[in-house]
Amino acid sequence: MVRIRVLVVDDHRIFAESLAAALAAEPDVDVFAAGSGPAALRCLERAAAEGRRYDVLLVDADLGRVLPGGRAAIPVQLGDSEGHVDGISLVAGVRTAQPGVRCVVLAEKDEPRRAALALQAGACGWVAKDCSLSRLLTVIRGVLRDETHLPAALLTGVLKELTAARKHRSESERLVESLTPREREVLRCMVAGLGRKAVAERLFLSPHTVRTHMQNVLGKLGVHSTLAAVALARRAGVGPVDLAGDVVERGGQLA
Repeated sequence: MVRIRVLVVDDHRIFAESLAAALAAEPDVDVFAAGSGPAALRCLERAAAEGRRYDVLLVDADLGRVLPGGRAAIPVQLGDSEGHVDGISLVAGVRTAQPGVRCVVLAEKDEPRRAALALQAGACGWVAKDCSLSRLLTVIRGVLRDETHLPAALLTGVLKELTAARKHRSESERLVESLTPREREVLRCMVAGLGRKAVAERLFLSPHTVRTHMQNVLGKLGVHSTLAAVALARRAGVGPVDLAGDVVERGGQLA
């Protein structure tokens, strides 16, 4: 019998334990639980290192939620400075790091906008927390066959949200294309969270020149802050510069 390894991620302990116990009663399901996003990432990393990868991640839509309406899906590694990882960002991070893991979001209510964000982040399903066990098992087994599961009542709203998101992405891509190659390079540094001094050192430019480039980037993108520029860049698919290579290079120099 092929066993399905499931990780339940929910910061409501009673719900997580109850769901885990119900799933564990199935003869082909091995279930584990994590009480936070960082804890889930540690579980996933440990399991991968031991050759025991999880098959399905069941993630609380409200996990670590700190802003009304949810946050944009941003790939994460270890959470933010306070140890928070919201549900949708956890999905994005897991799908980036371990694309073989299927993610299903468990929600208290149907929210088309957040369901669309979850799908964009890489989730395979959005399921009500109060659904029956048989329904949840159908979804778990279905996503392992590359199916996508959404409540029927959400389909129209989610399609509208995804259509609007594609429009915004196209507009963002057009604005990014207006940047010069150097300005795009500066933008990627901004996406990576580098300040003016760090950008200047990386690109071998003066801080004054970097400031001018940053002002030009904001002006061409039609935004008034670095945060807004980064959000627009992510919508356009602009990723951060690779900082890992810098660490290796510096380490080689020190050696």
